[in-house]
Amino acid sequence: MKLTRSFTRFYTTCNFINHKSPIPKTPIAFAFDIDGVLLHSKTPIPKAIETLKYLKTNKIPFILLTNGGGYTEKIRLDSLNNLLSNTNIEIDQLVQSHTPMKYLTNKFNNVLVIGGIDPFTRDAAINYGFKKVLRPIDFVKENPNIWPFVKYSKEEIDKYSISFNINEPIDAIMVFNDPRDMGTDLQIILDLLCSKNGLIGTKRDYISNKPSIPIIFSNNDLLWSANYKIPRFGQGAFRIAIRELYKELNNGNELNDTVYGKPQIESYAFADKVLIDYWRKLNNLKSIGSELTFLQSYSNEYFDNVVMVGDNPKSDIAGGNNFGWETALVKTGVYKDGDFEIDRNLAKPTLGVFNDVYDAVMQSIEKVRK
Repeated sequence: MKLTRSFTRFYTTCNFINHKSPIPKTPIAFAFDIDGVLLHSKTPIPKAIETLKYLKTNKIPFILLTNGGGYTEKIRLDSLNNLLSNTNIEIDQLVQSHTPMKYLTNKFNNVLVIGGIDPFTRDAAINYGFKKVLRPIDFVKENPNIWPFVKYSKEEIDKYSISFNINEPIDAIMVFNDPRDMGTDLQIILDLLCSKNGLIGTKRDYISNKPSIPIIFSNNDLLWSANYKIPRFGQGAFRIAIRELYKELNNGNELNDTVYGKPQIESYAFADKVLIDYWRKLNNLKSIGSELTFLQSYSNEYFDNVVMVGDNPKSDIAGGNNFGWETALVKTGVYKDGDFEIDRNLAKPTLGVFNDVYDAVMQSIEKVRK
């Protein structure tokens, strides 16, 4: 697999133990998207609970690989187990879109984290180990005129904002989740991207495709499946707005940014390791290592097949195909019948299209047995 510049830029080398499985391989393992596959917002999709309990009972390894986020993994896990009727998913099985960013704590100290709900998103970044975590509400507290149409109430500012040194530069911008006040977020982000070395309230005297400080998006989903009858805009729409505004402000120069999440190979490489480590935990074996070093799959040393089950051809299916996993597409989320005829460039699943996650799992297992 081809190394990507963003991956080699941020991930450091560490010593791995032998990655090969010391015992016979498991026939099949799964990675599941959450929204549109297991849940619609906070409502379980029919047979999702039954599917996960079947896998747990039969000791078939699986992880959850989502482009969602905005919470600590512990909070998100507790919510999932409550919504999915105590299916006893473990924290070792959950990969949120921003989970790989925990390996950037040694690179950036003072970070602006965008998206999600206060105080949960700040808590997630702090939990990863970032030393100074700022939110847009903190800038509004320091100077309400930073965005004339701010939507934060005085009560919200008093409760959720923190004081900070306005003269201390920001090292990086990290978009953990979809914005809750897009106007404020856009203004502050563009101010920093075009600032003098990340100092808010300054403006650099040159134009470039390279921003003054890095910006990292946790995913690029244009659409996601919520409780509304058609999909809603996701973080990818927010990224488009930022990139177009940056281009306009920099005389046509395209923004040089970094994107994680599905379908990016970095996220699948990270998930590959998480799946292997969970399998090793089930078999009382040591973890393969704390960080990633190669953009390749080691799961074929442990499993005959890994199946990515998703609802979005552009993220779940495209990413799984590119990483060399099998893929199964369900009809309970973003994908609708006829989409492949409308857009012939959509990635097609290797195992087919299924009514729901239960059908996808059961038929995938059946194919493996043949």
